[in-house]
Amino acid sequence: MTMERFVCLLFALVLAARACAPAQDSMPSQNSAPSQGIRIAVVVDAKSGQPVAGLMQQDFTVLDNKTPRPITSFRVVNAASEPVHVILLVDAVNMPYQALAYTRQGIEEFLKANEGKLAYPTTLAVLTDQGAKIVQDFSSDGNALNDIFHSQQIGLRQITRTSEWGGIERLQISLEAFHQLAAFAAKNPGRKVVIWISPGWPLISGPNVDLSTRDAKQIFNDVVSISNQLRQDNLTLYNVNPWGANESLARADYYQSFLKAPANANNVEPGALGLQVLAVHSGGLAIESNSDVAGNIETCLNEFRSWYEIEFDPLPADRPNEYHHIEVRLDQRTLTAHTTDGYYANPKVLQP
Repeated sequence: MTMERFVCLLFALVLAARACAPAQDSMPSQNSAPSQGIRIAVVVDAKSGQPVAGLMQQDFTVLDNKTPRPITSFRVVNAASEPVHVILLVDAVNMPYQALAYTRQGIEEFLKANEGKLAYPTTLAVLTDQGAKIVQDFSSDGNALNDIFHSQQIGLRQITRTSEWGGIERLQISLEAFHQLAAFAAKNPGRKVVIWISPGWPLISGPNVDLSTRDAKQIFNDVVSISNQLRQDNLTLYNVNPWGANESLARADYYQSFLKAPANANNVEPGALGLQVLAVHSGGLAIESNSDVAGNIETCLNEFRSWYEIEFDPLPADRPNEYHHIEVRLDQRTLTAHTTDGYYANPKVLQP
């Protein structure tokens, strides 16, 4: 594959993914009111890994680009006070066919646990070469969902890992499916959870990838759009790798090279659009350590037993799409907090 052909197709890929996303402006409208604050969902864990409830506002310090910011709103939340909707997606595009049967077994184990009574309304989706298909509306009946899931025929994928364009085509399909699921989830109230069961999307990055200025701007704009979409729609993305420790550790951890959010188009790489990267930035998890599919789904959902909704007064932005890193610190050093990694801000527009 020549670099010129690669860049042309990559540029087309980003345009296609952006076309499938809900219309969102990177720049605020000249007639729009300035944002009143940044709202984030914060999960606090003890060393045991269990979520911690009962903390007070004074236990938290929110830093915006390392600067403490005033907390303007604070509340303790759980699934009883705010609805949680869950989408489980089986990625047959990026998963080896031989792993599908094992993944099906793990999902069946999850759905049939507790006599099939699910903690949150859940639906299932399957990603194939033809795109994402949601197989059922949200339901708390795990047994019924399992029956519907087992009726789905998931065939061999036509796009392979070894084909010349395979990685780029699979990434395009994956991004389009993400936007489709995000738009579907956004229609529901409360918090939305997408658990994407997959080894991950192709990370088309490296020393031989030389993006043009135009391509880099398009990829950066897509990163900004997805970041805004996840936070504004109250959607958290999780990645469960069904291969777990059976996969090469070097490959499984490669996404960590792209975890630093791009500040502008000059330092963006296609890897910034990786599944694991987007999951971590949304405040979710990228679970690679073991192949217990059912247990790892439970680990993701355990975070929704209790959380904290915090709104803070953000630092003003000096330029369009300025990245602000968010850090939440706790007075109790034995506890850890995680939330969305940051946000892209724009200068406030003065009203006439």
